[in-house]
Amino acid sequence: MQPTPPEHPPEPYFPPPSLAPRKAIAALRVSDLAHWLRLGAGDLAAYPWISTFYGVCFWLMALVLGVVFQSKPEYTMSIASGCLLLGPFLALGLYEASRRREQGLQPAFVSSLLCWKPHLRSMGMLVLVLIVLELLWGRASLVVFAVFFNTGMPSTTGVVQAIFNPENWEFIVAYTAVGGVFAALVFSLSVVAIPMILDRDTDAISAAITSLEVVLKNLPVMLLWGACITLMVALALLAPFNAGLVLVGPLLGYASWHAYRGAVQWLEVPQLDPALPPQHPA
Repeated sequence: MQPTPPEHPPEPYFPPPSLAPRKAIAALRVSDLAHWLRLGAGDLAAYPWISTFYGVCFWLMALVLGVVFQSKPEYTMSIASGCLLLGPFLALGLYEASRRREQGLQPAFVSSLLCWKPHLRSMGMLVLVLIVLELLWGRASLVVFAVFFNTGMPSTTGVVQAIFNPENWEFIVAYTAVGGVFAALVFSLSVVAIPMILDRDTDAISAAITSLEVVLKNLPVMLLWGACITLMVALALLAPFNAGLVLVGPLLGYASWHAYRGAVQWLEVPQLDPALPPQHPA
C-alpha cells in the first residue's frame, strides 16, 4: 500500500486592494464659516431663479407649520414630520446647483428637481432615521410637558407663555436640554451626510458616520456652525410672515454644500495595472 502524499495547506487569501476613494476629515477653523457663507452667497447671486424657488418652498413649509401650530397644535408633530421628509430633498436641489457650478457646469432647474432619483434608497434610509429621531424628540417633549403641567396639556397660548415666563425656569431648562440633545444628534448625523450622498452616491450609514466624524473632530467649529444656522433661521422667522426664509433658506443650503466640501477631502486611489502581480504582505 503506497503512502498518501501529504496534503498541502491552501494558499492564504489576500483580498485585492480597494479601489474605492479614501476620505480625510479636514481640520476646520472658525474663519471657514464665513468662507462657506461667502461661497453660498455667490451661488445665491449666480442662480436667482433656482434660489427663489427653493426659498419659497422653505417659506411655505414654515408658514404651514406656524398656522397648524396656532390653530391645531395636536397636528404639529405630523406636519413637522412631513417637513422633515421633504426638507432634505429640497436641500438636495440646492446642493446640486452648487456642485454643478463648482464643476464649471450650468445648473438646470429640472436637474436640481430630479437629482434625488439616483440616490433614492440612501436618501430614504437617512430621512427615515431623521424622522424616527424627530418622533422620539416629540415623545420626550411630551414627557417634559407631563411633568411640569400635571393638570393636562396646555393650549398653544399656554405653551408660549410657559416658554417665555422666567418663573418656569425648571421647565425651560428641561425643555431646552431635551431639545438640545436631539437637535445636536440630528445635526451631527446629517450636517454633511446629504451632500455626501449626492456627491459620492454612498449609503446612508457611511454618510452618517462620516458626518459624525466631522463633528467630533471639529466639535467647537461645528457647534458654532450649528449655532450660526439656528441664529440665521431665527432671524429669518422674525421677518413679517417669516419671509426671511426665502433668502436665508437657499443661502444656508448652498453654504452647507461648501461646508461638506471643506470638511471632507477625498483621496483618490490610483488605478492599479492589472498586469502587475498582486502585492502580498510580508
